[in-house]
Amino acid sequence: MQLKVFSQFPKTFWTANTLELFERWAWYGMFNVLAIYLTASKDTGALGFTQEQKGSMMGIVTAMLYFLPVITGSIADKLGYKKVLLLSFGILSTGYLIMGHLTDYSLVFAAFFFIALGGALFKPVISATIAKTTNKENSSIGFGIFYMMVNMGAMIGPFVASKLRETSWDYVFYLSSAIIALNFVLVLFFYKEPARVKNDASLKDSIVQALKNIFIALRDFRFFLFLLIIVGFWSMYFQLFYTLPVFIDQWVNTTGLYDWLFNVSPRLAGIFGTSQGTVNPEMILNLDSLYIVVFQVIVSGIVMRLRPVSAMIVGIAVASVGIGLTFMFNNPFFLFFSILIFAFGEMASSPKITEYIGRMAPADKVGLYMGCSFLPMSGGNFLAGILSGPVYADWSDKLQLIRRDLDSKGIDMPELSDQFTQNDLFLEVARNYGMTVNELTAYLWQTYQPQNIWYLFTGIGLATALLLFIFDRLLMRDKQL
Repeated sequence: MQLKVFSQFPKTFWTANTLELFERWAWYGMFNVLAIYLTASKDTGALGFTQEQKGSMMGIVTAMLYFLPVITGSIADKLGYKKVLLLSFGILSTGYLIMGHLTDYSLVFAAFFFIALGGALFKPVISATIAKTTNKENSSIGFGIFYMMVNMGAMIGPFVASKLRETSWDYVFYLSSAIIALNFVLVLFFYKEPARVKNDASLKDSIVQALKNIFIALRDFRFFLFLLIIVGFWSMYFQLFYTLPVFIDQWVNTTGLYDWLFNVSPRLAGIFGTSQGTVNPEMILNLDSLYIVVFQVIVSGIVMRLRPVSAMIVGIAVASVGIGLTFMFNNPFFLFFSILIFAFGEMASSPKITEYIGRMAPADKVGLYMGCSFLPMSGGNFLAGILSGPVYADWSDKLQLIRRDLDSKGIDMPELSDQFTQNDLFLEVARNYGMTVNELTAYLWQTYQPQNIWYLFTGIGLATALLLFIFDRLLMRDKQL
C-alpha cells in the first residue's frame, strides 16, 4: 500500500526532495560550525572575531534569510520556479566559495548575507513545488518525506564538515559550494516547472503587494500577538546553533567522551572524534537531528491527540527544561540526555506552530496567514543574535572572563593579534597563574559561573509557554483551536 503511495509522486517531487537534501547539507555543514569559525582562535584557522560580532552577523543575516521569502516567493511566481532555482544556486555556490576566502569582518558579513539571499530565493520555491506535486490523499506523507530530507541534510552536513575542518576550514566552504553545484544538474535535467497561476503584475507591483499582504494579516491583533509570543521560542531554539557550539568549545573538555568512544570501539572514536583525542561540538549538536529522525514519527503520533496550542505549550516547556539542564553538571555525557529532552520538546511544538497558524486563519486568508509563518523565526534569529552576542560576551565568554579576572588582579596582558592569539593568551595566563589550561578553565567556571546563561534561555522558553497559555485562555476561548 505504501509503495503504491510512493509511486503516485511525480519525478519533480523526488527531484525537489533531493534539491532540499543537498541544500540543507550545504547550509548546515557551514552553519553548525559557523559560530566557532567566527570566534575561535586564529591559530586554528578560524577568524577570531568577538562574540558581539558573531551575534550581530548571525542574528541579522539569518533574520533576513527568514524574512525575505515573503518577497522572494512573489519573485518566483513572476519569473518562474526553474529560473529562480538556478539563480538561487548560482548565488549560493558562489557565496560559499567566496566566504571561505575572506577574513575581514565586513566582507565576511557581506558574503554571508549573499548566501542568505540565495537561500531566501530557494525556500519558497521548494516548499511550493512540494505542495504542487502532492494532493489531499498523499500530501501528509509527501511533506513527511520532505522534512525527513531536511533532517538528513542537517545530519550529514555537520558530520562531514566536522571531519573536513580538522584539515582546513577552507574545505567546509569548498564542500558546501560543490554540493550546491550538483543542484544545477538536477534542475537542468530533472526539474519540471509545476503549473502555477500566471502573474500579470510587474515585479515591483508583486513585491509591493507581498509587503501589503503582511500588514493585512498582521492587522488581526490575535494573530500578531501569537507571532510575537512565538518569537520567544525561536530565540531560545536557535541558541542550539548560536551559543551551544561556542560554549562547548570554550568550556567543555570532551577528552573523556572520546576515551569512552575509543574503549567501545577505536573505529567509532575515529569516526566521531578528532586526531587530538576530543569530540568536536558540532558532533554533539548533531544529536538533535539524530533524535528527530529517530523519534519524530512517535512524538507526532502522541501529540496528534492534543490541541495544537496544548502541544506547543507542553513542547516549549519541555524544550526549555532540556536547554536549562544542558550544562548543569558541565559533563559532555549529560548532553546526550539534555539534548534528548530538548529534542522531544522541539518535536512536539515546532510542527504545530504552522498547523496552528493555518487554523487561526479565516477560510479565505489561509495563504495570507501562512505567508507570515516565517516572521517569528526571523524575529527569533534577531533576538538570538543579541543573546549570543553581547549577553554571552558579558556572562559567559571565556576570553572576556579572563580579561575581567586579569583586571581584578591588576595584571596586564598583550592585545590579541595574528601573532598573539586567543590560545596564546590562555597559555600565558595559565602559566602566570601557575595552572594548566584545563585548571584555568575550571577556575573561571567556579568563579564566574558561565553556565548561568542557559538558565536565562530556560526562562525565556518558560515565559513563552506561560504567555501562550494565557493567550489561549484569554483571547482564543471562542475559537477552541
